[in-house]
Amino acid sequence: MEIKAMLLEYWQSAATTEGWYPPYADALSGVDAAMANWRPEGAASNTIWETVVHVTYFKERLLRRLDGEADLPLPGGNDDTFVVSGVGEPEWQTAAERLFRSHQDLYDRLQRLDESQLEQMQPEQSIAKQVMDLIVHDAYHTGQIILIRKLKGHWPERRSFL
Repeated sequence: MEIKAMLLEYWQSAATTEGWYPPYADALSGVDAAMANWRPEGAASNTIWETVVHVTYFKERLLRRLDGEADLPLPGGNDDTFVVSGVGEPEWQTAAERLFRSHQDLYDRLQRLDESQLEQMQPEQSIAKQVMDLIVHDAYHTGQIILIRKLKGHWPERRSFL
């Protein structure tokens, strides 16, 4: 399998296609603003909404790189990429839509690249490595979202997959 084909397959697995782990489409299905804002009492964890904003930030950063634009600045560090603006249902829906839109936009751009372009450095790492890093990043944070839902009692006790 060529690198591009593999990246495209796993890119979709992270978002919408069930594989070894649920995609974030499943992890976010049925999540409303209240659930997206919930945090375990006293726990040092991010909310689902904060996690969605964080994941979106890094997708949009790669999009900018691929479009030849300047990187999105890290406002003060990685923790600042988890900052949410708004608390209501419309803002939550906008944040979730932005995640899926940036994911699809990256998928579309990747489809247009050839294998040699995937090896180009943008800026210090190849595009292929950055895409793979984002796939792993998505899987990691999807697991966190599912754990939050489990702690809140908003995840099926048993799921059928594969």
